Amino acid sequence: MDTRVVITGMGVVSPVGNDVNSFWNSLKTGVCGIDTIQRFDASDLAVNLDGEVKDFNAKDYYDSVAEIRRSDLFMQYAMAAACQAVDDSKILESDIDKTRFGVYVGSGIGGINTFCTEDGKLRDKGPERVSPFFIPMLIGNMAAGAVAIRFGAMGPSLPIVTACATSSNTIGEAYRAIKHGYADAIIAGGAEATINKLAMAGFINCKALSLSEDPNEGCVPFDKRRGGFVMAEGAGMLILESYESAVKRNAKIYAEVVGYGNTCDAYHVTAPHPDGIGAINSIDMCRKEAGITGKESIYINAHGTGTHLNDVMETKALKAVFGEDAYNLHVSSTKSMTGHMLGAAGAVELIASTLAVNEGIIPPTINYVEKDEECDLDYTVNKAVNTQVDYAISSSLGFGGHNACVAIKKI
Repeated sequence: MDTRVVITGMGVVSPVGNDVNSFWNSLKTGVCGIDTIQRFDASDLAVNLDGEVKDFNAKDYYDSVAEIRRSDLFMQYAMAAACQAVDDSKILESDIDKTRFGVYVGSGIGGINTFCTEDGKLRDKGPERVSPFFIPMLIGNMAAGAVAIRFGAMGPSLPIVTACATSSNTIGEAYRAIKHGYADAIIAGGAEATINKLAMAGFINCKALSLSEDPNEGCVPFDKRRGGFVMAEGAGMLILESYESAVKRNAKIYAEVVGYGNTCDAYHVTAPHPDGIGAINSIDMCRKEAGITGKESIYINAHGTGTHLNDVMETKALKAVFGEDAYNLHVSSTKSMTGHMLGAAGAVELIASTLAVNEGIIPPTINYVEKDEECDLDYTVNKAVNTQVDYAISSSLGFGGHNACVAIKKI
């Protein structure tokens, strides 16, 4: 018999708040975390905007400065969100078997800030000055490794790299691992820290980023004025746990994870399939496993990047899956507030979805002004809506054609 899987803890580091409460309050009130680039001198770049994490202090989550220095920023964000989630769940206060306690934490890019720093040392001072911690700080699996070490989680461990679908995949695969009996609980999510000139230049030159100079026009999903996404950073972590384990220890349960879809367009390295075949299959797979018919009250946290191709394709995909019922869906893109957190996006957006189901509040797609005839669903524009929903579906679509979709149910 399959095991039921529930969410018992959450943690966030984001451009609109560095804990779950501040993050959620910002989303509910439509706070925009997008602003002009402050992290470095961007005067020679075509892009002016990003979504930076503000007022983050790694010392709140580490025992020593030396440990921080041996951790890339993406690892620090991951550790902070994981500490919050573990503390929220109180799972370490139970008698959980550590060999059945896992970590599924991914990153789309990994330690690119460390790469830039150490490459500079190599060029300016020679190979002997490259840090012995360069590789452990660079490789994308190291956030998962560091989190597992911190909490003694010796169960299944699976860092995943599927670009912007990364943390939806880590959560979905963690769900499957618990559902099919391979673990009792898993810390699942993703982290990203790519706000530097090299990464920004790369995304600019592949024509992915918004060129707007106005923070309120930078990321405008489903709006006819949209022209690209805004790069952001942060981390999101969830504690997924078997329902039996959660009930046994009288844990707080936020929602039940009930569906997962995982597909690939097999079409293009950056562009989504114009007919949305992969996205359709991912959403439909997730919907069917969750037992969602389309007649329920449903919130869709859309991938909604604010690129022309993504938003049209995603709208088509929702119509293909839900038919006329698509017009009854509550859809929004929280990226309009956070920017695109790349490998962390899926986890952060599932946390938003979980809180939407919990509180009966649909976070808005802010700064929406001009309707696009090709995007004609209910995108919950500009202001949050109070309404009870039975299910939420969070969709993530990544470079390489990767599509991941996770469904949760109110419990």
